[in-house]
Amino acid sequence: MKRRNFLRNSALSTVPVMLNGMKLGAMPFPLSLSQGEENDRVLVIIQLNGGNDGLNCVIPIDQYSALSNLRSNILIPESSLLGIEPTLGFHPAMTGLQSLYGDGEMAIVQGVGYPNQDRSHFRSTDIWTTGSDANEFLSTGWLGRYFNEDHPLYPEGYPNEDYDAPFALTMGSLVSETCQGPLTNYSLALNDPFALAPLSESELGNLPANNYGNELGFLIDAIAQTNAYSGVILDAAESGNNMATYPDGNRLAIQLKNVALLIAGGLKTKVYVCSLGGFDTHAAQIDGETTEGTHAQLLAQLSGAVKAFQDDLKQLGVDERVLTMTFSEFGRQIRSNNSDGTDHGTAAPLMLFGPCVKPGVLGDNPQISLDSEPQAGVPMQYDFRSVYATVLRDWIGVGESDIYDILNPEVQFLPLIEGCTLSTAIQQEVFTETHFRLYPNPASSFTTLEWQSNGQAWTATLLDKWGHEVQLWKGPKTSKKLMTQRINLAPVPAGHYFVHLRQGNQSVTRGIVLQGL
Repeated sequence: MKRRNFLRNSALSTVPVMLNGMKLGAMPFPLSLSQGEENDRVLVIIQLNGGNDGLNCVIPIDQYSALSNLRSNILIPESSLLGIEPTLGFHPAMTGLQSLYGDGEMAIVQGVGYPNQDRSHFRSTDIWTTGSDANEFLSTGWLGRYFNEDHPLYPEGYPNEDYDAPFALTMGSLVSETCQGPLTNYSLALNDPFALAPLSESELGNLPANNYGNELGFLIDAIAQTNAYSGVILDAAESGNNMATYPDGNRLAIQLKNVALLIAGGLKTKVYVCSLGGFDTHAAQIDGETTEGTHAQLLAQLSGAVKAFQDDLKQLGVDERVLTMTFSEFGRQIRSNNSDGTDHGTAAPLMLFGPCVKPGVLGDNPQISLDSEPQAGVPMQYDFRSVYATVLRDWIGVGESDIYDILNPEVQFLPLIEGCTLSTAIQQEVFTETHFRLYPNPASSFTTLEWQSNGQAWTATLLDKWGHEVQLWKGPKTSKKLMTQRINLAPVPAGHYFVHLRQGNQSVTRGIVLQGL
């Protein structure tokens, strides 16, 4: 068994230790990405905690009529939307992101989620941070499995001459589980880079040969290691500077400002994880006017912080080194509730920022039916692990076979990274939209899928309103140019469903109404 596969199936645990506001466990980056100038790319992850309402963030204008019937108490007036495409608009609080989109420094992936969506905050967050299937329980994070492959002896021997800086920082008081390894987390938690007072160190001496002695020895070593990393971080903070103006009173802006400061100061950290909470908007999502309220304030913080961060990176001359992406554990339901809010849903848009992203929108606008069932969510178009896989391959530089071990062999690689002047940039294959028909629709006992084939193996899934798999069909590689597949629906109860087709790196999702026999 490959070691990565062993780690995916292990049940090892970690006891968190906090020193100087930093959780023990520093992450050196893989040897394949040395700390030299040619491999100095940085990944910034922004976690939107609580479940972001994608339909109130990236609004499908071509579905506005249906939305006005299903969420009239929270829907933003069409005249107030910030247009970015003929059929797509931003929440009016997102002026900063509208500017980035217009400048070609933003990509949107529609309908990102996973099969058999779990609408629990805790479980869904666990799935997103570990990169697991919905029915799979992993004790390691998706980045933690990758980092452990190249540095299995950590923390012994770190920091050292080659890896003198922590390679992952979580901006806040709690470390990110995305970097959890089998025995320790490969990330440090950092609140204030200027508030890292040295901790008192003691000599090891003669420690008792028992568990107490082992734990005490680990703590003494960890204090020395933390002091070493703290000194490197403080030196970078004192050497760096910010050139852009960040918005006041913005929690995310403070985190991103510190990230830019440390990058400018020469810190060789490769991954930063930031977060913004409050997106669990069951009630009072709006405040009187639908353009105002909790969600508007959160989107304004996100937009203002990211815009200032990108401006800062550009003025510092390091913007082509940095890729930023968001994620949230799930979207919200299509229908609003009676409390001027939205409940837990399924898929939602995922956003990426930077001059090296392929700008624009990947995927179709969600198709909203006037008679969408209660509790229905936006259907999945792209598995979140396909975004992770693409970032690993086309930004970090991981080989595809390794990515299959880290995530799973069914991930797609999406056209999200494009160009820049970096010599290590990996060229994307051309993405072509799948020609797809679904008929009859509405259907009773059967329906037919018809699509323009790219020759790869294919999978079709029938999903219910919860995003749960009802039926699954698969086919091998084929030389046929036009594929048809008759689907037996007789065993399926009447209702509203979604058909999701994947073939190679192409995906498409369409709604279907089953009328029953």
